[in-house]
Amino acid sequence: MISLHCQSMCRSRRKRLDRYAVPYWARCFLMSHSYLSRIVWTGNRGCGTSGYRDYDRSWDIAVPGKPVIHCSNDPLLGGDTTRMNPEDLLLSALAACHMLWYLHYASESGIVVTSYEDQTVGIAEVAAGGAGQFVSATLHPRITVHAQADLAVAEAIHHRIHEVCLIARSVKFPVYCAPEFISG
Repeated sequence: MISLHCQSMCRSRRKRLDRYAVPYWARCFLMSHSYLSRIVWTGNRGCGTSGYRDYDRSWDIAVPGKPVIHCSNDPLLGGDTTRMNPEDLLLSALAACHMLWYLHYASESGIVVTSYEDQTVGIAEVAAGGAGQFVSATLHPRITVHAQADLAVAEAIHHRIHEVCLIARSVKFPVYCAPEFISG
């Protein structure tokens, strides 16, 4: 619930906020969220980590109340190619956060989106000692909008998202966006 002081303060600023801004109430106070994730290693073949090749790099994400996701290490490091790996999950989280903000801003701007797909590409570098990091990611959203949509407005929305997207604001590598629009 928003305090009365915050409501009146926001009411006076509301007119100055541009139409792509964060909702006026969200600018009035800091919201703190807590997220819970449980990781369970499932790769013990019976002898634990007694040797480098004696265990699997498989694990599950077990978030209470949600389906379990079976994961593995990157296939380049001996992981299972049929399972998601941490790198897949990071890029998917980045793309999903961008998409959800895009849909929010599109609905506020009168841009009717009927389809949204993204093929995100992340570039990582690994040093000789094994330490690695992402150095960039490029989102490639393919968005179908109604024929009457103003494509300049539809594209401009993307530039606002990195100001608010929790995931994009949390990573230390640059995130680029190369959208494609289909009018239909």
